[in-house]
Amino acid sequence: MIQHPAVMSLLLSSVMITAMSLYASYYGLRIILRWDMGSGSELQLSLERRTYLISTILGYTLFFQILSFFLLIYTVDSIHNLFTGAMCAAGSLGANAYGYPLLILKLSNAIMCGLWLTFNYLDNKGYDYPLIKWKYRLLLLLSALLTFETFLQYSYFANLKADLITSCCGALFSPAKRGIAGEIAALPAKSAMILFTVFFGAYLVSGLFSLIKGRGWYLFAAGAAGQFLVSITALISFISLYFYELPTHHCPFCILQKEYGCIGYLLYGLLIGGVISGVAAGAAEKFRSMGTLVGIIPRFQRRAAVASMLFNTVFTIIVLIKIFTTSFRL
Repeated sequence: MIQHPAVMSLLLSSVMITAMSLYASYYGLRIILRWDMGSGSELQLSLERRTYLISTILGYTLFFQILSFFLLIYTVDSIHNLFTGAMCAAGSLGANAYGYPLLILKLSNAIMCGLWLTFNYLDNKGYDYPLIKWKYRLLLLLSALLTFETFLQYSYFANLKADLITSCCGALFSPAKRGIAGEIAALPAKSAMILFTVFFGAYLVSGLFSLIKGRGWYLFAAGAAGQFLVSITALISFISLYFYELPTHHCPFCILQKEYGCIGYLLYGLLIGGVISGVAAGAAEKFRSMGTLVGIIPRFQRRAAVASMLFNTVFTIIVLIKIFTTSFRL
């Protein structure tokens, strides 16, 4: 399975991203231990030149890491026809014990990469690199997670066998299935609709409050994270039913296929953009009073909050258009 072109591309990109993050972490550790902006030593000048180059390259690298989440989804969906019983990415991921842990870790790393890019952006806005130690501490953690992701990704693809019999998405995301997926699928549609509507409204109110008052950013960040989880739950519970126009099909992966216009990629992209920008607005609050960032952080928070609400609102509008334009009714 590793010889599959898409799989090879995914594994190669993962190795390169991990190698770059480890290389950057080496210098990041030196910066954490030896950085002194008030020093004019040769070491300090060397670190300043090095961090500018590394942060620039790493910015592009981690942005691609975010995109690689969608490459993973595309790859596992494209190989589902190699396994007996699989109808989409759900069956491919369930073909061994590494699939779904890899998916969750890949998603978590994508969000963390977004936060690192936020710290890097704010750090570059301050002439004295005020967040340089913070962003490299985060990079040390991120590098460890990316390394583990590479190992998990290789283990997943290396242990895929073409003669495997796996479960279809209908069985995995069935109300009768034991586990989290089954419990979400079993949620009453009306209850899930109410939960989604109420939480989305509360999230918007929290965002508007933070925009107007300039405070409450931690609450807004928590709301953005919660909105992401509630939206995924709603997607499995009732939103997917309207796209498939079937009352029992709760799969969150079939929506990625061309039969449905690949709309799933847009929906998931909007949700990931919403959670990254929303959590970033809250994370920036910790540095609001930091020297050269005093006037920069509030502007960034407002822009990040607007972006987060816009992403989630567009997601909701797309869902509502589908609900009201289809002849399917629950």
